[in-house]
Amino acid sequence: MGRTKIYAHRGSKGTHPENTLEAFKEAVRLGVDGIELDVHLSKDGKLVIIHDETVDRTTDGSGNVRDMTLDELKSLDAGSWFGWEFQGAAIPTLDEVLELLAGTGIMLNVEIKSDVIPYEGIEQKVLEALERHSYKEQAIISSFNHYSLKKVRKLDPYIETAILFMEVLHEPWAYAKTIGAFGLHVYLPVAYTEMARTATNLGVPVRVFTVNKEKNMRELIQLGVDTIMTDYPERALEIRNGRGGEE
Repeated sequence: MGRTKIYAHRGSKGTHPENTLEAFKEAVRLGVDGIELDVHLSKDGKLVIIHDETVDRTTDGSGNVRDMTLDELKSLDAGSWFGWEFQGAAIPTLDEVLELLAGTGIMLNVEIKSDVIPYEGIEQKVLEALERHSYKEQAIISSFNHYSLKKVRKLDPYIETAILFMEVLHEPWAYAKTIGAFGLHVYLPVAYTEMARTATNLGVPVRVFTVNKEKNMRELIQLGVDTIMTDYPERALEIRNGRGGEE
């Protein structure tokens, strides 16, 4: 069994403003195994990296992402809410993040945020962006909207997809196959269940969100889960590497 991988959740969200280039640069600097981010569509059909359907929580603006053009979204300050030193940080595009990751070998988990607003054509646009940057082999597409994942699979039979869920499901690895998905992206409490242990034993990747307490990090590494997604990647890397886990 390989050692547990560490993914930076929305970048280094615990120490930098989430889903900004500043947060992703920090994750790259730390040498994480992967980065997780969230993608929405702007009014003019551009792929923008932000978690919520609105800009209210993480910028100095207000309103729905889908009602604003890329230029309007770019004019917002996405850093000051977190700390004055991040003043002027902007909402990035998926292309900008892929440019940052070029040559790093870091996996990219793109979560398509189509579970509240069914963005028309978002799946095709994400695949096209990954293709432009030759990043398909280092990408995982996940979503709580499993219909969206089914669309991804129809458009591209090879890219890895993963179902996001927060409950204990009956043999989710079997269900995932029905939509062409492989990985199981599970809510932290679910990672401790017999279901998750069985999946791991079957060789199905169990990637756990969001793991921020050292106790949980140590336990999940001991359990041998495939991946920990955390807001504090530096802490997780120290714990994992300090364990001397085997490659």
